[in-house]
Amino acid sequence: MRIRDAHGEDWDAIWPFLHEIVADGETYCWPAATSEEDARAWWMEKAGGRVFVAEGDDGSVLGTAEMHPNQPAAGSHVANAGFMVAPSAGGRGIGRALAVHVLEKAASDGFRAMQFNAVVETNVGAIALWQSLGFRILATVPEAFDSPSHGLVGLHIMHRML
Repeated sequence: MRIRDAHGEDWDAIWPFLHEIVADGETYCWPAATSEEDARAWWMEKAGGRVFVAEGDDGSVLGTAEMHPNQPAAGSHVANAGFMVAPSAGGRGIGRALAVHVLEKAASDGFRAMQFNAVVETNVGAIALWQSLGFRILATVPEAFDSPSHGLVGLHIMHRML
């Protein structure tokens, strides 16, 4: 597996699994019916952002991550990021590899910390990954996420210094 900066032409490989994950409605606060145009803008075109892809040995895109300032101006020294791994590629360490890569890039880009604003409390795999990489839960906003399968659940705010 190789992780590299994404290019515009990677979108055609990212969109199918990003669409599947968003439509599932269990881990992202995006509308389940997000259009491809809106998804591309949200994922690929954030101000001050970077996008990465994880490629398999055959060059296929197995996952992606995007990183950007969590807030503008006086809050821009804290990074935020999103991660998506193709469901067909789950369980192979791609999410962890992307996370380590993004944390290294955030630090080398001058960010002082990383914050996740909305980690769904039922997304136990992601929470375990973030905690294993030194993130801690600062707070949980109760019933802030309407999960299709679990109903109203909390959203964790997670943080880690870089």
